[in-house]
Amino acid sequence: MASVIRVTKEFGFEMAHVLWNYDGPCRNVHGHSYRLFVTLSGAPFEDPDNPKNGMVIDFTDLKKIVKDQIISVFDHSVVVNKKYDKEKTEMFLKLFGNTVLVDYQPTCENLVADFAARIIPFLPQRVILHNLKLFETASSYAEWYASDNS
Repeated sequence: MASVIRVTKEFGFEMAHVLWNYDGPCRNVHGHSYRLFVTLSGAPFEDPDNPKNGMVIDFTDLKKIVKDQIISVFDHSVVVNKKYDKEKTEMFLKLFGNTVLVDYQPTCENLVADFAARIIPFLPQRVILHNLKLFETASSYAEWYASDNS
């Protein structure tokens, strides 16, 4: 029986956001250098004829999934809750080349849950998204675990 192994890949991207109806300074547009750690679990291929022999997932395949579903959408974007003032939202759309409107308050907590939902459908069937860790600053992060969300 093959061992279950966890593999992790780190990604970085720049993103700005604004928190609608927030009572602190984050109600203003501001940005972060985000670090996203994606951890998958599964049994490595045990087939000497398979080019992925010994791998849970090829890191190149994981990189493509995260790049297509997360980085290409959110990197160098301004993320705004759709409930935000329409006039200001229209201004964001005009001023910033990449404005992403979301159905939630774009906190680190909500972003990491959104990212999990975006990644899961693209994983191979035998691979599980174990957890995500999203650093918003060097000392602040949110985590999503499959075991907490099943």
